[in-house]
Amino acid sequence: GNPSASVIDARAVGEVEAIVVPPEGLRALLIAEAELGERILRALILRRVAQIEMGFGGPVLIGSLQSPEVTRLSGFLERTGIPFRVLDPDQDADASLLLARFAPNPGELPIVVIPDGTVFKNPTKADLARALGLVAHTLRSEPYDVAIVGAGPAGLATAVYGASEGLSILVLEAITFGGQAGASARIENYLGFPTGVSGQTLMARAFTQAQKFGVEFSLSTEVKQLDCISENSGPDPVLILHLADGRQVRARAVVVATGARYRRPEIPNLAQFEGRGVSYWASPVEARLCRNENVALLGGGNSAGQAAVFLASHARQVRMLVRGPSLSRTMSHYLIDRIAASANIEVLCDTEVVDLLGTADQGLQGVRWRNRRTGAEEEHAMAHFFLFTGADPAASWLAGCGVPLDDKGFIRTGADVGSIDRDLLPLETGVEGIFAVGDVRSGSVKRVGAAIGEGAAVVAQLHTFLSRRASTADSARRAETARSAARSA
Repeated sequence: GNPSASVIDARAVGEVEAIVVPPEGLRALLIAEAELGERILRALILRRVAQIEMGFGGPVLIGSLQSPEVTRLSGFLERTGIPFRVLDPDQDADASLLLARFAPNPGELPIVVIPDGTVFKNPTKADLARALGLVAHTLRSEPYDVAIVGAGPAGLATAVYGASEGLSILVLEAITFGGQAGASARIENYLGFPTGVSGQTLMARAFTQAQKFGVEFSLSTEVKQLDCISENSGPDPVLILHLADGRQVRARAVVVATGARYRRPEIPNLAQFEGRGVSYWASPVEARLCRNENVALLGGGNSAGQAAVFLASHARQVRMLVRGPSLSRTMSHYLIDRIAASANIEVLCDTEVVDLLGTADQGLQGVRWRNRRTGAEEEHAMAHFFLFTGADPAASWLAGCGVPLDDKGFIRTGADVGSIDRDLLPLETGVEGIFAVGDVRSGSVKRVGAAIGEGAAVVAQLHTFLSRRASTADSARRAETARSAARSA
């Protein structure tokens, strides 16, 4: 296995009998023994929750709590469900001693210590993911039935339902599981959760459920290109995915569930302050930094509303900046009511941001906005600004493969593809064997429930496609056998 992937180190002080259960053995037990499997799974989940809440086990980050790099890595670990601790040298004597020991140069903070003793200096998310065993070290050489690109709600739903029905599945995710849904502070209109559920909790449960059914995951793994031609011949053709690290994945079918990437509006100095006061999500990490602070938020959709309500329980005041004349056309009614009932949320409609103020050293220090009707400008001192201005489809890596896109870059499927020389399944693209689900698909409803529904629906279509492909391959083999027999006669 991967020793560095352990989350907890333990030392035996007496005689201990250890039973080593390989992952495939544990999965078989969870499925074969339903009652025992439920207890084991529940115990594992509760143990991980306790570790996260207590900061017990996992990597230790040594650096300032206000550091953008600490925030970057903390957010990644929190969304991935990895327990961790942050030791601030300004508040912790042990952290100061460790800094003196490692003597980092400027730009090398934070120091990150992995449970196996490995030390990183200001690592990338990918470096950290590899050290924690989140990146698959080995990928099977034979083709997977299905490769899913993207581990948001649609991708996870496809994985859970597909693997539970016997398909061999690999999920490739560029960052971590959950997608934009995983960054939602609280989803209150998702079926079956009358008190609401955080996006991270919902997605973490789906991630665990998929692993239970044997889905293979490789997080922090970027797909650079999909090759639809190289081996797309013969009775049993496969598709080839080229990864950023140089490896290749072969699959009989590919489901594109990459969702959409956060849109960056044209605001002066925006790039300068990303990670230094400007955020595209509101997780508990950002909320802690905003305690008793004034913050501003740009956006008028459900994600913006959920973030505003969440931040209002931590910040002194939240100002929502909305370009449109009202929230009624872009936000669910329950969220509008929740915002109206929050004394420390102020909604400013017909408003656009014109400038971000601050320095490279100190980060964001203020935001200036303008009323689009009157032209009046206001400038307010603040160190935290959140952007929820929509998203663009994450489909650029499909360029050159012939997958049809609409005028906004979303993937066309089914009847929306137009004239083609074969009948398409509803979620199939114009390229044989490639399907699209969730926010990246043209015409999809941009909601968590809809994405999960499409993920479930595509599994039946995958079975249909793979069955047809197997039947064609079988017919080709029989024909070749007959030809060989005729030649031998």
